[in-house]
Amino acid sequence: MPAPRRRRRNPVTDTTGIAALRTRLESHLGGAARAWLDQATAEAGAAATASRAPGQGLSAEGDVPTWELRFAEAGRRCGPDHADAARVLLLHTAAADPETLTRVYAQGTAAERRAVLHSLPHLVPGPEALPLVEDALRANDTRLVAAAVGPYAAEHLSPHDWRHAVLKCLFTGVPVEAVTDLARRAHGDAELARMLGDYANERTAAGRPVPGDLHRVLALTAPTAPSPGEE
Repeated sequence: MPAPRRRRRNPVTDTTGIAALRTRLESHLGGAARAWLDQATAEAGAAATASRAPGQGLSAEGDVPTWELRFAEAGRRCGPDHADAARVLLLHTAAADPETLTRVYAQGTAAERRAVLHSLPHLVPGPEALPLVEDALRANDTRLVAAAVGPYAAEHLSPHDWRHAVLKCLFTGVPVEAVTDLARRAHGDAELARMLGDYANERTAAGRPVPGDLHRVLALTAPTAPSPGEE
């Protein structure tokens, strides 16, 4: 049986990780980018606390919140290497709920969808956003798949869907290091071991190499393997 889930802090009230993320981000940004980030997060914060009056917090176009426009331009303003972090900060500051996250994800580019996935552990304490993870796992974009198997999936994906997520990484060449809590969830999982064995046999029968990561995960499924945290 897979190892039991460990209790986690409420991601909505635990802001330590977000504060550290902002500190790291600002250390890498130039003056203009930091000024943009200050303005964008201020707009997102205002949207989070604004009244529900018609038109409150909307852009000049009148139908898109200003912070969502900033979300879209983060790559240009902060650079592609730092856009994910900037977008996660905006989503958190705006207190984006599952409905908002779903809309931003559906309308976004692959890079914007990746940022939404990274934000889930900070914003959604329950399984409400699993459809976004499941959608990303159907994609062939390896960076999207890698983002989908992060902490939120480790906490909320069912055993069946989590096993298929691990196999998706093997299919697409995503390193299994991307799978959060891999050792914990794979430990003693006989069904995952069976699925990995079947996949290895199929590859061998077709004359194709078996991914090295498969053997690593298979070793983790052994009942005699050390439990996570043990030496």
